[in-house]
Amino acid sequence: MTDTALCYLTATELALKIRSGEISAVETMEAHLGQIEKVNPQVNAIVTLVPELALEQARKADEKLAQGGKLGPLHGLPVAHKDLVPTKGIRTTFGSPIFQDFVPKEDALLVERIRNAGAISLGKTNTPEFGAGSQTFNKVFGVTKNPYDLSKTCGGSRGGSAVSVACRMLP
Repeated sequence: MTDTALCYLTATELALKIRSGEISAVETMEAHLGQIEKVNPQVNAIVTLVPELALEQARKADEKLAQGGKLGPLHGLPVAHKDLVPTKGIRTTFGSPIFQDFVPKEDALLVERIRNAGAISLGKTNTPEFGAGSQTFNKVFGVTKNPYDLSKTCGGSRGGSAVSVACRMLP
């Protein structure tokens, strides 16, 4: 299966294929990181990317599967969190210059639960400053564009997340 084809599978399809060993978490992560590299420069949806950390976690997910470990329902799936959600070790700006260098020491409960379910964080998606606004723009990262018409807004406050899924950068 090509990298592009992997990006067009649903999260459910990917999870089943990873669990069955038909594809690996590393292959899945590499495909989505490749899609981000190709598409994100035009739309600015993913604003913080941690590819080395994501690939390391994908390798660990594959090892866990090979060893017969207990797997969560999201095992091996790439995810990115809205840049309002504190994520341990990954810069979280809240879309604000005040927090542009903030790296949380703990995960928000939401992130903790998603990780415990087996998902792998690859970065953060754009948001208006502090999530306030109907368009996805902030002074730290700029505008997230509508992938269907780059001259239009993608809306907000989950514009980065929505565009990431629409562009197949995330399942």
